[in-house]
Amino acid sequence: MTGADASSAVRRPPGLLFVLLPALLAPVAVFLAFAVAAASPAAGRIALPMLATLAVYPVFARCVTEGRRAAAITAALLWAASLSASLITHTARDPAAAGAGVFMGPPYRDEMFAFIASGQGRESDPARFVPQHLLHAGIFAVVTLASGGVLGLLMGAVLVGYMSYYVGALASGPQAMTAGLLGWPPYAVVRVVAFVILGAVLARPLLVRLRGRPERLLAQPADRRLLGVALALLLLDIVLKAVVAPAWAGILRPCLPP
Repeated sequence: MTGADASSAVRRPPGLLFVLLPALLAPVAVFLAFAVAAASPAAGRIALPMLATLAVYPVFARCVTEGRRAAAITAALLWAASLSASLITHTARDPAAAGAGVFMGPPYRDEMFAFIASGQGRESDPARFVPQHLLHAGIFAVVTLASGGVLGLLMGAVLVGYMSYYVGALASGPQAMTAGLLGWPPYAVVRVVAFVILGAVLARPLLVRLRGRPERLLAQPADRRLLGVALALLLLDIVLKAVVAPAWAGILRPCLPP
C-alpha cells in the first residue's frame, strides 16, 4: 500500500455499523439504567438520560464534525427509535416499577391518560401546547449550540424517556399492539425528527472549532437547508397536533388500562 493509499484508508468514513452503533447500545443503556434504578430510583432517573446520551454522542459528534450530516441524523434517529422501543417494552411489563426510574414519567403518563380518556387537555389546546413547544425548541437550540450537541441529546433523551414511558404504560392495557404502534402520535414523531436535524446543524460550530477549524453558524449551504427543513417540521408538528390530537385520543381510548 502506498503512502497515498494509507492516507486514504485512514480518512475513509466509518461504515454502516458505526452509524448503527448508537441504536445497538441504546437497549444496553436502558438495561443498565433500570438496574441502577432498582437500587436507587433517584440515581436511575439520572442514569437513564446520561447513559442514553453516552450511547449516541461519540458517533453523532464525529459525523457532524466530518460534515456527514445524513449519517449523524440517521444515527440519532435510529438511536431514538431503539431507546423508545426498549423503554416501551420494559415499561409494558411493569409500569409501576419502571416509573420509578424515568424522570417525569408518571406525571406525563397521568396527563396523557387523562387526555386520552376525555379528549381534552393541553395536548389538544394550541394556546397551551404551542408555548410549551416553543420553549422546548428554544432551550434545545441554546444548549445544543453551547455544548456541541451533548446537552441537546441529553434533553432529547429525557423527552424520549418520559414519552416512551407513557406509551409503555398504555401498552400494558388491553390493546398492547395498538398502543405500542400508535402511542407515539405522528406529530410527536415529526417533532423528534425536527429536533434531530436542528441538533445536527447547531452542534457543528463548536465541534469544528474544537478541531481548530473555526466556522460561523450556518456558514455551509447544507446547514442552511437543513435548518429550513427543521423549522418547517416544527411548524408541521404544531399544525398536525392542532388538527389530529383530538381524533388520536379517540383512537387510543380503547387501549387505556382498566
